[in-house]
Amino acid sequence: MAGEKRFRTSLFGFSKSDVNKYLEKIIKEFNDKIREKQDEIDKLVQEHNDIKEKYDALSMKASQIESDRAKIAEVLITAKEEAEKILAEAKQQALEEKAEIERLTEVEREKLVDAKQEIKALRSEIVSVLKKFEAQLGGLVDEPAEKTDDEIVAI
Repeated sequence: MAGEKRFRTSLFGFSKSDVNKYLEKIIKEFNDKIREKQDEIDKLVQEHNDIKEKYDALSMKASQIESDRAKIAEVLITAKEEAEKILAEAKQQALEEKAEIERLTEVEREKLVDAKQEIKALRSEIVSVLKKFEAQLGGLVDEPAEKTDDEIVAI
């Protein structure tokens, strides 16, 4: 045993009081060690519970983050698809508008060519009318010299 305890001897063996005191001392030491170990176990159980609570909280938070990450990824994919769709529609609309502008430009060019031809025709007509008036004026200027002064006054 611990430290080889020697008991005093008595008439029928060892002294009962020495044995009882020794046993009480051993029991007290054993109970103290059990209390220490139980306190240590309680402390470890409490630490275990704290760690488990933290783990559960972190696990929930990780699950929430993963769920949020999945939602964000889905939203980003949807947004990207929508942006690509909008971009494609905008390109198509731009091409259609460009074609319409080119068509309108061609129509306006044709109008311009027609207007230039009209102006050319009007210019030719004006030149011919001016030449005709010039000829008539030239004829009028020549006639008064032949006419008398009374005729000129009458004109």
